[in-house]
Amino acid sequence: MAKEREKKLFTTLFGSYAAELKLLITTLLLLCTVATFLQFIPSRFTISASDLRFCISRVSTSQTLLNTTTNTNTNTNNLTVTEKLSTVTSTPPPNLPPPPPSPPLVQTEHVTENGIIKRAFNPYGSAAYNFITMGAYRGGLNTFAIIGIASKPLHLYSKPTYECEWISDTDADTNVGVRDPVTTVGYKILPDWGYGRVYTVVIVNCTFPKPLNTDNSGGKLILNAATSGGGDTSLNITDRIEALTEPKNSVDFNIFTSKPKYDYFYCGSSLYGNLNPQRVREWIAYHVKFFGPSSHFVIHDAGGVHEEVYEVLKPWIELGYVTLQDIRDQERFDGYYHNQFMVVNDCLHRYKFMAKWMFFFDVDEYIYVPPKSTIKSVLDSLSEYNQFTIEQMPMNAKLCHSADYGKTYRKWGIEKLVYKDVKKGIRRDRKYAVQPRSLFATGVHMSQNLDGKTTHKTEGRIKYFHYHGTIAQRRESCKMFLNSTATTYDKTPYELDTTLRDLAGVIKKFEQKMIGNKVQKTRL
Repeated sequence: MAKEREKKLFTTLFGSYAAELKLLITTLLLLCTVATFLQFIPSRFTISASDLRFCISRVSTSQTLLNTTTNTNTNTNNLTVTEKLSTVTSTPPPNLPPPPPSPPLVQTEHVTENGIIKRAFNPYGSAAYNFITMGAYRGGLNTFAIIGIASKPLHLYSKPTYECEWISDTDADTNVGVRDPVTTVGYKILPDWGYGRVYTVVIVNCTFPKPLNTDNSGGKLILNAATSGGGDTSLNITDRIEALTEPKNSVDFNIFTSKPKYDYFYCGSSLYGNLNPQRVREWIAYHVKFFGPSSHFVIHDAGGVHEEVYEVLKPWIELGYVTLQDIRDQERFDGYYHNQFMVVNDCLHRYKFMAKWMFFFDVDEYIYVPPKSTIKSVLDSLSEYNQFTIEQMPMNAKLCHSADYGKTYRKWGIEKLVYKDVKKGIRRDRKYAVQPRSLFATGVHMSQNLDGKTTHKTEGRIKYFHYHGTIAQRRESCKMFLNSTATTYDKTPYELDTTLRDLAGVIKKFEQKMIGNKVQKTRL
């Protein structure tokens, strides 16, 4: 009888805690498996503290589940066997952590049958990213441009390829599902003239055989970027990049054929360093006056728009003349001159349908046309060209006129720096303007990727004064005062040129009229 009672007791206990025992045994088996697996992991493979915390948290969760189940079973001892089995079956299994990734196979050197030592080469990490996107934009009904940077050695010594893919979204109104993707070969353009460093600028043109998303139901542009064996001929790594998403009813197709919003548009290069807020103040006031109300300026902050510079730009931002973009994160990627070529190309494609003419020059350069001309009359005379370049007038950044001695702190830079470099036989950099709808890509001093004509014969019609280096100097510019119309300094001939000095008063009055005294306390 005693043995029979013990047997019944054992059966009752086992039946009551069967689920808990199964869970406990499963957990122990899993831990033993992991412990066994760890013995075969190479020594260079490590487990971080976060991984251990993750595993411990999973075990804690399992223990909590076990306690909860035990408490529940205490209240259900009177259930029938069928009810208990049903309860055990319905209990969801614990969530187990995903298996760790397989470690890379390490090659070791060995001696072949011929007595040759076969050496091993094991790759680790990555020297540069395959592709880094900045933006992607429509260029029409069936064409797109993807702007970014990519590994320069990959493009210099290999032949990476790009495939563009369009995936249409589901149309909720017509209940039509996602349609078959449309693909085309991506045509790459390298517009930085070989100036790239670790990264070079890449513009991928995606032109499809038919218009896409014409019903405005939405879709995605995918870029498949393949290394084609670059870096490792045994691999063809392809990165699938979601470059552009068009939500339903988000595309205004009229923009491709309608009149541009602005007549004149400025695309600025990367601004960096400790910039002089007074010089920025003079530059923006001058050019808003020069281009007029149908103009807009995009400024790219690569670290140069500190608080004092921002205060100078803020009134013009509030009036709608300036858009400021923070591009400081691009500094992570080592490209030429703060990724200047990528920045201007992004500006081109982002705003190409908003401008009739787009200008590319720097914030120490001032565009000028003769007194009897206007910027409109000059550009109308050049309308048959899709691009024209602008002649440079280099100004000395140290020589000032003796008439300003003792008063330079009250003078603007364009007032006191009045000596122009007139040395002959020198090829000087030019800046340029374009009709942006005809461009596929652009550069810093001109575009080599456009559909249309270019002219360089603009002397006498338009030019720019270049005050090189003054934008980065936060001190008084005048170092030498002269009382002559011509001089030679550092073996370079200079002549007195008061063209912009004579305009300074008009610009100051214009600034006062537009924004009042908001920037009157600006200092160097």
